[in-house]
Amino acid sequence: MMEKLLSDICKIQYGYAFDSAKFSTDKENGMPLVRIRDVLRGFSETYTTEECSKEYIVQNGDILIGMDGEFNIAQWKGGTAYLNQRVCRLIPSIEINALYLFYFMKKALKAIEDKTPFVTVKHLSAKELNKIIVHIPPMEEQKRIADSIKKTEEIIGIRKKQLQLLDDLVKARFVEMFGDILSDNKLPLVQLKELADIGSSKRIYANEYVDSGIPFYRSKEIRELGAGLKPSVELFIKQERYGEIKEKYGVPKIGDILIAAIGATIGYSWIVDTDKPFYYKDGNLIILSTKNNVNPIFLNHTIGILIEDFKSKGVAGSAQLALTIEKLEKMQVVNPNIELQNKFAAFVEQTNKSKVVVQKAIDEAQSLFNSLMQEYFG
Repeated sequence: MMEKLLSDICKIQYGYAFDSAKFSTDKENGMPLVRIRDVLRGFSETYTTEECSKEYIVQNGDILIGMDGEFNIAQWKGGTAYLNQRVCRLIPSIEINALYLFYFMKKALKAIEDKTPFVTVKHLSAKELNKIIVHIPPMEEQKRIADSIKKTEEIIGIRKKQLQLLDDLVKARFVEMFGDILSDNKLPLVQLKELADIGSSKRIYANEYVDSGIPFYRSKEIRELGAGLKPSVELFIKQERYGEIKEKYGVPKIGDILIAAIGATIGYSWIVDTDKPFYYKDGNLIILSTKNNVNPIFLNHTIGILIEDFKSKGVAGSAQLALTIEKLEKMQVVNPNIELQNKFAAFVEQTNKSKVVVQKAIDEAQSLFNSLMQEYFG
């Protein structure tokens, strides 16, 4: 197997430094601009009226790399667009299969990212890219490897679409039963505080963390639990401290809802389904304890709609969006009778059973994908 520098088997093209003063959201008057945040999601909402050389125009299928943050790589799927600075394009030569190069670079970039010191934002340099050594098997072998990995990736994509369809089914059922609570609800609205007591935890300081004891959950663990995954617990508090809090203030109980209130995980939630002891981080998480005649599954879904609306509007007006107890208390929700709530909750639970089956298939396909990447690229 041959080995060559990345720069010897493909052209590495760096984006153009477009003038941000000419950026807009007007798609009728400008060319889409691929910025770092657009690489993975595959579309752009930024346009520019500035013109530059045609060599900076990208097309569907081009291999793009975001050079700040997580060093994301993707095949562009957003149509004709300009290549902005801090995004680069790999243009493979005839001796390397484009799809093989794409998968090889996924592994290579992850290795660079893992060893790059974290200050504020990680930066991928041209020097690092030029040092990458690519393993080049015969062309037929490249195609076989790429096709094998692609098929596995396509299976993962299909399964994820199935999950999305199941989520869409629940959303449609909610609207059918209760209306669109953001614009055309079928029932009168009440403030959320009428359906649940909303609060937070007691402060736990860093010097109170221990190596083992009562699990201490943050937003990350709540997101995992809400997805039905085993939490990757990293922090614990002493049994004695937990007992003190439980006696004086109380702790989460089955049926309570924990919601991530800040950062990238905002809005992710978990309906407590265990009586095993745990505690949670103040500031990061908010707890809702449902009142009489309120089904937590119904309420959790309702809150999810409101939080998505909250996020889309950027209500906080700052760089980091945040929920507060006060904001949640004032949110307007429908309050159907408990029989209707229970009927909707039963539908959600049945749908969740299907989601568990699909998620298992995703996990199995992802495991196979990871194994293939390790086998072929080390």
